[in-house]
Amino acid sequence: MFRTRLHLLWLLVPFVLFLGAVPWVNRVDPVVLGLPFFFVWTLGATVVTPFAVWLTWRGDRRLRARGLRERGEGE
Repeated sequence: MFRTRLHLLWLLVPFVLFLGAVPWVNRVDPVVLGLPFFFVWTLGATVVTPFAVWLTWRGDRRLRARGLRERGEGE
């Protein structure tokens, strides 16, 4: 069952970006565009999160469409 739902692993991306990497990116010293590195990292994670959720939704939609076709429903 889980092997067919590998697209759900995309939901780990925001978790890793927001929580898993914090001990390594919690710095002020590298400044990017005048902003502390941690702020830039958080901003980047915020931008990437909707993309990861969209990829998960898209994979789930494909899986459901394939299941409906195999059962002969949705026609």
